[in-house]
Amino acid sequence: MKQTMKVLCLGGAGKICSEAVRDLVEFTSANLITKITIADVNTTLGLALVAELNDARVDFRSLDLHNEDETISVMRGYDIVMDGTTIRLNDLSTRCIANAGCHGINLNGFGEEYKYSDLFMQHDRIHIPGFGMTPGTTNLMAKDACENMEKVFSVRVSHGAYRPFAFSPSIAETTSYEYDPNLPGRVVWEGGQMIQVPPFARPLEIELPDPYGNLPQYIIPHAETVTLSDYLKDKNPDLIEVRGTWPKQNMELVRTLYNWGFLRNDRIRIQGVDVGIMDCVAAYLCQSKEGTSTELYGYALHVVAEGLEQGKRVRRTLLHTHPASDGSVPSWAGLRAYTRCVGIPMAVAVKLIAEGRFQGHGVVIPERAFTPSDLFSELEKREIYIHRKVE
Repeated sequence: MKQTMKVLCLGGAGKICSEAVRDLVEFTSANLITKITIADVNTTLGLALVAELNDARVDFRSLDLHNEDETISVMRGYDIVMDGTTIRLNDLSTRCIANAGCHGINLNGFGEEYKYSDLFMQHDRIHIPGFGMTPGTTNLMAKDACENMEKVFSVRVSHGAYRPFAFSPSIAETTSYEYDPNLPGRVVWEGGQMIQVPPFARPLEIELPDPYGNLPQYIIPHAETVTLSDYLKDKNPDLIEVRGTWPKQNMELVRTLYNWGFLRNDRIRIQGVDVGIMDCVAAYLCQSKEGTSTELYGYALHVVAEGLEQGKRVRRTLLHTHPASDGSVPSWAGLRAYTRCVGIPMAVAVKLIAEGRFQGHGVVIPERAFTPSDLFSELEKREIYIHRKVE
């Protein structure tokens, strides 16, 4: 049931979450979303975003998530928390949202959220972990591809994320996290079980839409592997894999860092100070031209599912496109072609929750929370298109 709601945008001044805030302002009315608060530790960026948006519903609140009691107290004045914080903060942020009795949604979905499901259930609220482009949109693309299959043979989720290595500290953290050699969550679903694989496992050439082209992609630790194996269990999937790639120079750098052991982030001593070697590399990249720029910007999703429909073998492929980053559409120029793709689906999810177009309470995987057609039709209004092919 549709109802008016107040939204707290945690980390809302960041490059990605600020795009979600802009989307809420543009695509929701005051009859639905009555207040949008940008909550961030960066007061300068937060106030600048408020001034840019010039909407009576939007204000700023300086908020440090590590002050848990204050954070929960502030959150209790809102209905939904749109969480744009980093992976390492998602345990803390989800605990705060659950204790405050709000609906919640975040971008990462790496699993820390599920232990708070009972708390969300007690408050009759939903929390959806991992709802941007990947995971999030990819989950619903896979759901759409498999919905009419009696049996699923395979689902291969792939994406090209064309962005700099370290345009923000949180992105640098994500990059290092996904190729951490000791990470247990880099898995594939095969033969009825999760199988852990090393970085750069199972290379596969994926044909992405123009201007990205055909590139090798590797298994990455993403929530879709886990959530799809659960959602599709009645269809007995044989194989679920999630791959990804970044711009060529990013992949070359990550491979070198991996080969030389930097991604272990071993402690080293520099001028009497103990630091992690990868922390040093990430700090350099965040402050360098090479780490904060790239030639081509944007996002490209590619999902292929094979299975049986009415006893016949079928392959369904879903692709995603958006306006070019070349400046021909100013609002999609440069880095915004990437950050808008990630941030907009989270804002759409907030809108769907406010409109009552969701299912379930507690911590709910994207596949069970939303209907693909609801998401796809909203994305289309924003010039983000999902294309289908059946063979």
